[in-house]
Amino acid sequence: MCGFITLYKKNICNLDKEQCRISGNIIAHRGPDSTEEYIDNNIILQFKRLSIVDLENGTQPFNFKDKYIIVFNGEIYNYIDIREELIKEGYEFNTNSEVEVISSLYDKIGIEFAKKLRGMFAIIIYDKVEEKLIGVRDPFGIKPLYYLENEEELYACSEFKALLPMKEKFNYTPEKLNQYLTFQYIPGYETLFQGIKELAPSHIIEKKLGQKSVITRYYKVELKPKEHNKEDLKKEILETMRESVKRHMISDVPVATFLSSGIDSSIVTKLASELTPNLTAFSIGFDVEGYDETPYAERFCKEFGIKNTCVKLSYKDYIRDLPKIIYHMDSPIADPSAIPLYHICNIASKEFKVVLSGEGADEIFGGYNIYTEDESLKYFINLPSWIKSILLKISKAIPKHMKGKNFLERICTSLEDRYVGNARIFTEEEKKDLLFNYDESVNFKDVTGKLFQDVSHLDNVCKRQYIDINTWLVGDILTKADKMSMANSLEVRVPFLDLEVFNLAKTLYKDEKINKFTTKYMLREAAKEILPDYICSRKKLGYPVPIRVWLKNELYEWAYELISNNPVKEINTQVALYMLQCCKEDKGNYSRKVWTIIVYIIWYRLYIDKTLKPQDKFIL
Repeated sequence: MCGFITLYKKNICNLDKEQCRISGNIIAHRGPDSTEEYIDNNIILQFKRLSIVDLENGTQPFNFKDKYIIVFNGEIYNYIDIREELIKEGYEFNTNSEVEVISSLYDKIGIEFAKKLRGMFAIIIYDKVEEKLIGVRDPFGIKPLYYLENEEELYACSEFKALLPMKEKFNYTPEKLNQYLTFQYIPGYETLFQGIKELAPSHIIEKKLGQKSVITRYYKVELKPKEHNKEDLKKEILETMRESVKRHMISDVPVATFLSSGIDSSIVTKLASELTPNLTAFSIGFDVEGYDETPYAERFCKEFGIKNTCVKLSYKDYIRDLPKIIYHMDSPIADPSAIPLYHICNIASKEFKVVLSGEGADEIFGGYNIYTEDESLKYFINLPSWIKSILLKISKAIPKHMKGKNFLERICTSLEDRYVGNARIFTEEEKKDLLFNYDESVNFKDVTGKLFQDVSHLDNVCKRQYIDINTWLVGDILTKADKMSMANSLEVRVPFLDLEVFNLAKTLYKDEKINKFTTKYMLREAAKEILPDYICSRKKLGYPVPIRVWLKNELYEWAYELISNNPVKEINTQVALYMLQCCKEDKGNYSRKVWTIIVYIIWYRLYIDKTLKPQDKFIL
């Protein structure tokens, strides 16, 4: 719903004000409806508003009795409940805004207020009474909060590009390329610019001038399977989702949905249609056979009387605005679905300010196909260790692109030693070939190791879920959803990532999530009450993008030129071109690897050598 810029330091000067206004202009797309500021001797709070709730009175920064000044990005779905509780305890309200409720709740219970909020949020509170600044991020990391600090000052904002004007120069840290090539995004909460960090989900940062900030955790995602009556569970899943969608529909402006052919967005769309008779759903596909889901969406909408707007992208559409898209992403994210997401947000934003989407269902209900891996490996898991040792040696001798190599490695290697999340792009062996700065001391277990320890007592499906919720979900799925939507001044809400939904989903046993090769088993069973079978039985696809087809054909020359002029000195251009040639010859599975390289090159040209500008276009 907005973007904010914060500077906390002693003796704010005119240069500080000018820097913050420059930064604010950089993220104007997050809140085009209005710009407001609060400034005193020690603080600048600037707010860019996208007006959604309490259009007339929801202005920020919000001044609570001259005690606390607050800005917040996001939505609080239980704010009406909290408001009523506070009224009973004597609090009076002058607006119907969420920010006044947050202010009053903080006034009543202090830092514990974060535990009471149900929603998506990044909040900044300037506490004039305690003389400190507080930053809070929601439990799943749906909304971002970046910061830069030393003992004398703290900057915070909604996008890290807005921090770049705050210093004359930031040191670029190319060693993070090692992890990016594994995960397809920068894992963890440091960025490619030294000093710029992201507050982790469910954390609070407190800062007093002259002191180092203190960061604490107020919520922890935990998976706690327990016994259920299956029929009762189906009903509870559906009713919990129905209640979550109802709360996510709270808005003073119309709300639409995103709809693919999958079960997640179909559940959200069907439940939203029960509340909004004239609901609009937006769908996107490609003009490539086998990569277009829009006929399923069109059929679904026709069956339930939902207005459907479909968009189909060509390869020309796909790459045209890549500089702008990657610029808005802040950090490089090589998820090919980010581009269609940007385009569907752009189309939706011409009519709407708010859409509901299905992100999060796969992570909390067990939806990724990789979660069925134990079923495919069950006859091999208990092989004697000496046999596994031999098979592992055989796998290392098999050429990279040959079938069977990956399968042998999976049956001979523990989950903790190979699982990095839903997507693993480059192996260590491949990175050694590609990178001139390859560092064998950098290991994906630096990211996943502690997480695996947290769930060592749980089954492998829970382990995969826990890794994905703490890495892939926030680093890829939610980051691209926030950045691609807000680039188009559109708010995306995610009803599956509601605390009440998660509190139920976290109790599911393995066979309630994965039933042989069926993912999200109990969610599908529950959805049969409201969805047609052709949706409930459909296999998980995500946003299928024809990168493999295009790099072999229409985009080959474009990609060849881009990689041939590679400015990233850490990347071996000849190895990258070899991978591209393999795409051309349909040899091995290199398309995602090549795309990951391409995204990084474009990001580098935008942010480091600046030979590309966001407004530049790739025209074929």
